Amino acid sequence: MRIIVTGGAIIRDQHNRILLQRRSDYGNWGLPGGGMEAGESIEQTMIREVLEETGLHVMQHELYGIYSGERMQYRYPDGNEVVFVMFIFHAQVSLVGKIANDGNSVIFADSNRESLELRFMSIDEIDIANISSVQQPVFEDLLAGRVGILRN
Repeated sequence: MRIIVTGGAIIRDQHNRILLQRRSDYGNWGLPGGGMEAGESIEQTMIREVLEETGLHVMQHELYGIYSGERMQYRYPDGNEVVFVMFIFHAQVSLVGKIANDGNSVIFADSNRESLELRFMSIDEIDIANISSVQQPVFEDLLAGRVGILRN
């Protein structure tokens, strides 16, 4: 089983809603982010992935939590099994000119087609059952208001 280090971002709009990405690789919702490349810092990973998947430039960021352990095991639809170590950041971006007329969606044409949809949702309207299994603990912690860097 392979270990994959990832950087992800909690991006909020002016209404305190969280940006969710519906991913093309497994169809579930989650936070924008992805795997670290050789030579990157974890901050560089998160910033690059946010830009690639949303078209948004991270201006400021702060570490929210590191998730590791049994709950981070994942089996891709192709049967490939991995374990994630997720570094999740609070990230600030400029949304000027990036929000669709519906007031909820981010306007972005993803050249790699990783993002099927990018939408802001309030924490109480997010259905955790529709969130990627490895990211469910992040949303459980956000909903419960838990703090602390290391999370299992």
